[in-house]
Amino acid sequence: MTATIARKAHMLRRPLLLAAACTFLGAAALAQAPSGDFPNHPLRIVVTFPPGGSADAVVRMLVPRLNEKLGQQVVVDNRPGAGGNVGLSLVAKSPADGYTLGLGAAGALTANANLYPQMPFDPVKDFKPVGMVAATPFVIVGHPSVGARTLRELIALAKARPGTLSMGHGGNGTAMHLSTALFAQMADVKLIEVPYRGSGPAALDALAGQVQLALVDLPASLQQIRAGKLIAFAVTSAQRVPMLPDVPTVAEAGLPGYDATGWFGVVAPAGTPAPIVARLHAEINAALGDEQIRTSMRNLGAEPAPGSTEAFEAYIRSETKKWAKVIQTAQIKLD
Repeated sequence: MTATIARKAHMLRRPLLLAAACTFLGAAALAQAPSGDFPNHPLRIVVTFPPGGSADAVVRMLVPRLNEKLGQQVVVDNRPGAGGNVGLSLVAKSPADGYTLGLGAAGALTANANLYPQMPFDPVKDFKPVGMVAATPFVIVGHPSVGARTLRELIALAKARPGTLSMGHGGNGTAMHLSTALFAQMADVKLIEVPYRGSGPAALDALAGQVQLALVDLPASLQQIRAGKLIAFAVTSAQRVPMLPDVPTVAEAGLPGYDATGWFGVVAPAGTPAPIVARLHAEINAALGDEQIRTSMRNLGAEPAPGSTEAFEAYIRSETKKWAKVIQTAQIKLD
């Protein structure tokens, strides 16, 4: 009787074992399938900026090339808000299959964790960097009445008149805000920092003399600089920019080691299979190598920044440490 019970138990276990094996093999097949036939339906890039801005425009320059090379439509989904937290939160919660990507910037991927008391995602644990797309250098400009013509003269003036010179920037928590704070810290000067809703209003008020200085992006100020209506003291990037070849960098003009730019790159949800990340990275880099795309990006004030996934990941880590120190020193907090 015991043998009969054992045979029955064995017969009952066999279907269960077969079902478990099928489930395991099916899961393995599903895990491998996305890498093998990726992509087989449209992709989405969640852009953490509103339509019409430079980041949105740059992504839309890449989309036709990506459509062609991936063989699927790439849809741009603009989700601005909370310094990029709204859009990237959506990406972090999406399936890790390569079909939902995010265009994140310095704020949401590096600085926001030290700016906001609560974050809807972990910038390190919840994303897999795919690749840098572009860097956006800023420029320090001033009204001709400011009384200085070089950055060294400007720093000397600010030291002689602490707390009297006003500098506009593109808004609290933005890369321009943090770049302004870094400038004040490295120059050891006290400025009246004035936040605006973007570069355009800040540049216009500098042009009108409502603020004496502004740290803004190139598109907002280039025309007025070339017309001689705004003084360009220095660009904030480590290298000079092609559109203003005669304007020195901040490092060249008086603050060695200063380097502050806006930037944005593509990330995927953590856990996205490595072959998919590699495919996306390769196609984005190939698009950034297209000379027509590169020229169009530079006309917007954005410098194409192709590179390896590993380099992008390391850059995010280094930028996070850098801006954490700046934020803590300046005691910047956002609600």
